[in-house]
Amino acid sequence: MAIPKDKDELLIVIVDNYEKLTTELSNIPIDQTEKKELEGHSKNNLMSINDLVGWGQLVLKWNDRKDKGLEVDFPETGFKWNELGQLAQKFYRDYEKDDFQTLNEKLGRTTNELLKLVESKTDKELYEATWYDKWTLGKMIQLNTSSAFKNAKNRIRRWKKGKQLK
Repeated sequence: MAIPKDKDELLIVIVDNYEKLTTELSNIPIDQTEKKELEGHSKNNLMSINDLVGWGQLVLKWNDRKDKGLEVDFPETGFKWNELGQLAQKFYRDYEKDDFQTLNEKLGRTTNELLKLVESKTDKELYEATWYDKWTLGKMIQLNTSSAFKNAKNRIRRWKKGKQLK
């Protein structure tokens, strides 16, 4: 699907890419999920299957703070936009004690919360008003959900191919 232009398209692409990602995750042997063998979020960095959580929670945090009229440190307190690789490393540390099943459950809950967030907004709120800098809320959600899911699915497929996993 092309880049979503309205609420309905955004909901469809989030669900579609989430389902494709979970399909890829469903047949990975548990003993393979903690190995740092996937291409990471920054150059010359490896990540594990377990390192896929964090970005959606960040969107929920941004929205919660904005809804409360609080300042938001974009992308995150202590990080600049050119430091997203380091932010990804923070997420890896934040969730390193969680097992694969717990992380999958968190990913599912976060995705459901994001779908509810999208449902609660109008097309105008999602796509007709600047939400951060030049970006709309819909675009910020899309970048951190459906695009992130698609990226993760592609990393996993490349990794599976290299490991000769189906």
